[in-house]
Amino acid sequence: MLTDSQLARKFGVSRATVLYYEKKGLLKPATRSENGHRWYGPAEAKVLENILAYRSFGLPVVKLADLVHRKKGVVQTRILQDQFYALDKEIETLRQQQKAIVQLLKQPNLLKKNMVTKERWVEIMRAAGLSEQDMTNCHRKF
Repeated sequence: MLTDSQLARKFGVSRATVLYYEKKGLLKPATRSENGHRWYGPAEAKVLENILAYRSFGLPVVKLADLVHRKKGVVQTRILQDQFYALDKEIETLRQQQKAIVQLLKQPNLLKKNMVTKERWVEIMRAAGLSEQDMTNCHRKF
């Protein structure tokens, strides 16, 4: 059995992270001592390992309950597929942003003279293949 601090150290996260996952209902201690200390066993360590794996895939905490508390099934598959497609879309957006930067770098005189106006920037973004929605999303990120 491990304390919350020991469990956190074992997985290279903070104690606050372990307590946060408990607060969100994702991780529960196996038992509590009379003085209130939390104790985690191998099953709880496996749950934390799964949580951290899913988080490494970029899944938001709100999506983890279905993944952590169900062994297998359509729900897991659907959530992971949705995340895959979301990442794919994000990668495509990043590629478009790269193309826009390449377009700008092809015209170094614009950079030197600070001549990139809003209109020119929109033209560059369009040349890189970004739609109006893509441009709006890029603007929001910045």
